[in-house]
Amino acid sequence: MRRWRAVAGAGRDGAGRDDAGSALVEFLGISLVLLVPTVYLVLVLGRIQAATFAAEGAAREAARVYVAADDTEQGGARALTSVAVALVDQGFEDDPAAALDVRCSADPCLTPGAEVAATVLVRVPLPFVPTFVRDVLPLEIPVSAERVAPVDTYRVAR
Repeated sequence: MRRWRAVAGAGRDGAGRDDAGSALVEFLGISLVLLVPTVYLVLVLGRIQAATFAAEGAAREAARVYVAADDTEQGGARALTSVAVALVDQGFEDDPAAALDVRCSADPCLTPGAEVAATVLVRVPLPFVPTFVRDVLPLEIPVSAERVAPVDTYRVAR
């Protein structure tokens, strides 16, 4: 049976340099390389999820309030207001008029038995990207949702 003895200079490389503390530096370097992209990914996915909630809620409510209105002007105003509330609720400052698109299956729009489709498009800019870079490259993710609401069949046509 062979016995091992402690050798003088153990823990040093062949050149006689001490490696104490290099594991900490390597750990910090690898942590930064892995942690920073992971945190950025979580931030981006969080904003995309918020845009999904905003677009879905805005489209649903815009279609519902449009078909419940007395006329198309009132329906359009109510739909814009509901989209603005849904976007602000999730932290987006998009223009509700630009984000909302309302299409009708009949003319006039609130004809009994017709359908009203509301589409909401929210653009999610990537966080921490400077504006001068955004001017050159389109660094945003479009998120859209569409909802269709039927106009009541027994509604009085106006």
